[in-house]
Amino acid sequence: MELRQLAYFVAVAEERNFTRAAERLHVAQPGVSAQIRRLERELGEELLDRSGRSVRLTEAGTAALPYARAALAAVEGARLAVDELTGLLRGHVAVGTVTSHSVDLPGLLAEFHDAHPAVEITLTEATSDELVEGLRTGRLDAAIASVGPTPPAGLEMEVLTDQPIVAAVSHDHELAVHPVISLDTLRGRALISLPRGTGLRTRLNEACAAAGFTPHIAFEASDPDVLAQLAARGLGAAILPRSFAEARADRLRTIVIDPPALRGRLVFAWRAGGPSGPAGRALVARAREALT
Repeated sequence: MELRQLAYFVAVAEERNFTRAAERLHVAQPGVSAQIRRLERELGEELLDRSGRSVRLTEAGTAALPYARAALAAVEGARLAVDELTGLLRGHVAVGTVTSHSVDLPGLLAEFHDAHPAVEITLTEATSDELVEGLRTGRLDAAIASVGPTPPAGLEMEVLTDQPIVAAVSHDHELAVHPVISLDTLRGRALISLPRGTGLRTRLNEACAAAGFTPHIAFEASDPDVLAQLAARGLGAAILPRSFAEARADRLRTIVIDPPALRGRLVFAWRAGGPSGPAGRALVARAREALT
């Protein structure tokens, strides 16, 4: 008894037609018929009633069908188990991240490497827009990115931080006397921001567009600490996460922007349904456990 005979038998039983079964299996119809005949001879009973316009199971076929399906499922299960093991022995995971955050990503990747030393790990820095696209296309298995209040379609995520986005200025800046300003106060003023494509910049652009103006970005840099340094020199108002700005209170005055309150969410994200490879799925599971 061969597995292909069982596969042919199951296909014909489900399709109730030899031609459709052959098309489903991508083989010639005579081959399907011949293999099922061999199976019937081996079992000593006809499994299919071929007398009508459609093929029907005989009593013996009805009894044999669940066992044929179980045998094929067992083989597929064994194949998947080996694939999973092979993926964790010789797999690859691709991780993306924004430039600045407080997550101990090196520590997380080191722990994963200790558990799966043969899995190759690659790490890429990019903007949040690029990271989200990488997850959707499968180029990345997981990423730390900044997103808005509405999660990007096609992704699942764990929220790591959710905090206000503020303006940060030097202590002698004209806005430094205000603990809170409206978003419209920033209209026409020199702003210091992360580049386009970053989550923070996207939130700023969206809020300003809703308020009816385009922000005047005098300086932009991919490193938030550079933004803080520029603002501390009096070159404009840096748009930063609140915790980041407040940690530099010796150089910067933090100003709340309200209304509307700008917020930024840092997330650990992966494609909906999980990464396609076993190594990627193992990394996501380990990261979710560690980060939450």
